[in-house]
Amino acid sequence: MASPARNSTTARGTADDKAHRLAELREFLMSRRARVTPAEAGLPDGGARRRTPGLRREEVAVLAGVGVSWYQWLEQGRDITVSPQVLDSVARVLRLNSAERRHLYVLAGLNPPAPEVDPADRDMCAGLTRLIDAWMPFPAHIMDRYWNTVLYNDAASAVLGMRPGIVQNCMIAFFTDPVYRARSTQWELIASQVVAQFRAACSDHPEDDGFRAVVAEARRLSTEFAALWDQRDVAPGGQVRKELQHPLVGTLSVESTQLRVPARPDLVIVLHTPLPDTGTEAKLQWLASPEGRRGAMYPVAG
Repeated sequence: MASPARNSTTARGTADDKAHRLAELREFLMSRRARVTPAEAGLPDGGARRRTPGLRREEVAVLAGVGVSWYQWLEQGRDITVSPQVLDSVARVLRLNSAERRHLYVLAGLNPPAPEVDPADRDMCAGLTRLIDAWMPFPAHIMDRYWNTVLYNDAASAVLGMRPGIVQNCMIAFFTDPVYRARSTQWELIASQVVAQFRAACSDHPEDDGFRAVVAEARRLSTEFAALWDQRDVAPGGQVRKELQHPLVGTLSVESTQLRVPARPDLVIVLHTPLPDTGTEAKLQWLASPEGRRGAMYPVAG
């Protein structure tokens, strides 16, 4: 049983944390209000009567459809009850982006909404292409939230068998592509991990029909997937060790790592790194060389 002194310390720490959070809320709202001009909000600028270039508190309250006193208390950092709907109205008036909206929720003491892609960050494909191309001669690819293939480098084609002629979903291809399956010496071992990681991705978006469509298609095409899916195992996307048997260079031992870019929560970057002391790095370098490309004849030779 915790001692009274420890309970007192914990309570004091919790109170201090709340005070800090509410102070941050006050400063954040004031800074965001100051950057929105009346013209941007569809209001007259007020001429010489306006002492600051941003919106007034009462203007934010009216535009958000909330009480002036309530918004004043919110911006003062008082410990008041807030709702997601009201915070969304305030976020709209203050022209908050997706990251700022989530930050507002956290400061107000609510669970933040799911990450969204800000329109300003949608055009990142050129930079992500450079990223996975720079990962050569190691395999790298990018998936969307449903594990549909978005981009892949030449090494992913040569080693993993990624190519235009197969279904462009990494989960379904894992169970249906004969090239990848023939090369994976540990297919049965890692299949359960892959399915568990996909279920974890689904759990982040429980009402998303896109995930349901992938699961339905995978069940239709693979009884093995269906059996593993029905086990209902869940595992976070992280690292999976793979051993592949390539027809030209023999055994390849790699570690697959899933990474996310906060600005693009809808994408997953998957990088394959050669394991040390396995000779895999030299083999991958040879496969990417002109000699290796000539020897392969086709990037996905089985």
